Amino acid sequence: MTIGEMENVEVFTAEGKGRGLKATKEFWAADIIFAERAYSAVVFDSLVNVVCHTCFKRQEKLHRCGQCKFAHYCDRTCQKDAWLNHKNECSAIKRYGKVPNENIRLAARIMWRVEREGSGLTEGCLVSVDDLQNHVEHFGEEEQKELRLDVDTFLQYWPPQSQQFSMQYISHIFGVINCNGFTLSDQRGLQAVGVGVFPNLALVNHDCWPNCTVIFNNGKIELRALGKISEGEELTVSYIDFLNISEERKKQLKRQYYFECTCEHCQKGLKDDLFLGVKDDPKPSQEVVKEMIQFSKDTLEKIDKARSEGLYHEVVKLCRECLQKQEPVFADTNIYTLRLLSIVSEVLSYLQAFEEASHYARRMVDGYMKLYHPNNAQLGMAIMRAGLTNWHAGNIEVGHGMICKAYAILLVTHGPSHPITKDLEAMRMQTEMELRMFRQNEFMYHKMREAALNNQPMQVMAEPSNEPAPALFHKKQ
Repeated sequence: MTIGEMENVEVFTAEGKGRGLKATKEFWAADIIFAERAYSAVVFDSLVNVVCHTCFKRQEKLHRCGQCKFAHYCDRTCQKDAWLNHKNECSAIKRYGKVPNENIRLAARIMWRVEREGSGLTEGCLVSVDDLQNHVEHFGEEEQKELRLDVDTFLQYWPPQSQQFSMQYISHIFGVINCNGFTLSDQRGLQAVGVGVFPNLALVNHDCWPNCTVIFNNGKIELRALGKISEGEELTVSYIDFLNISEERKKQLKRQYYFECTCEHCQKGLKDDLFLGVKDDPKPSQEVVKEMIQFSKDTLEKIDKARSEGLYHEVVKLCRECLQKQEPVFADTNIYTLRLLSIVSEVLSYLQAFEEASHYARRMVDGYMKLYHPNNAQLGMAIMRAGLTNWHAGNIEVGHGMICKAYAILLVTHGPSHPITKDLEAMRMQTEMELRMFRQNEFMYHKMREAALNNQPMQVMAEPSNEPAPALFHKKQ
């Protein structure tokens, strides 16, 4: 955080929530309140060979560290930039003879930095790592067991010549990672690739309908305003996806972050009526609704299984059947209908069945627009995917409209320099040009489009993964 940015915010005691951050001046949508580099960060275990350990970009060909053969980098520049943080890790891996898991690697990197710089405030930080919350006292039995295992492995991995920390301090650092770990995504923002600790961001409290959003861009996180924020107002972000009834969101927050959510949306159950929406005319009985919820839950489990086995045609079949059964019962904002619409439109796009996918994608976007905050990043990404699907299906006007809408949202949530916003701008220009041609001469437009499609296969959607979109905060589900 630069000196200027540090003046944008101040730490205060939030009622019933411990510390928080508030704005010291007025902000408007898309303003960057502050940017912050990770105090320490590591690449996920599963991706250590395909993601650069310095800048977290996914690359095909990476150089690996000649010493430990573990760390991978884009080029010499990234390797040089990493040395200060990798030096101890490099010799520890050689001594230990294997590579410990991401949690242990991150804890060690944090402690080597504490050893180098002391545990007080580092430059540009509003809070020290020592002062971050660890919630170890709230750990359940399973979490306690994992913590003990991690601490044991850590002690074997930690070199005898490094500064020796107490068991209590080591547990504190693991607790900090557990409740303050932030997910780092690759350069496109589409895949979670690592986890880091950002002390300033850790001070920002949760709200299910927040006034800020966080995006990882070019090696640092940015806290961005979603709308007007007044001087003195508390800054908030959402730790979880909004798309759930308040009771379920509260359970998830309690389980993963150990606090009771008292935000307005949870207290008043705002939008719950939409999330559980049923048809008006005729209104189904409570019994029918209950049965349909159970049937939907069972189907979603079957879908998860089929997806994880790569049986995409089976996934489509299950979605179609369930959506048909839901039709007379659920409204289009119903959470179970939306989950199916999201899955089926994504999988059909992957199978290049764009025509059918486009109808489902449109219904999904209509539902989302009634539920999400108008500047929600997940909403922007969903509209972008739906716009692409409609464009591929030849629904050029709908496709262009959605791509414009998504672009407007991403300018706020991601900013103009983010690779995905740039991609979207290129798509917007492409669809605008096509739309002009389409309006001038529809026949010629279709002829040209056919030729273009025969020549170069359209970029196809990525294979649908079983993973949800990268969650902002790194939590074991």
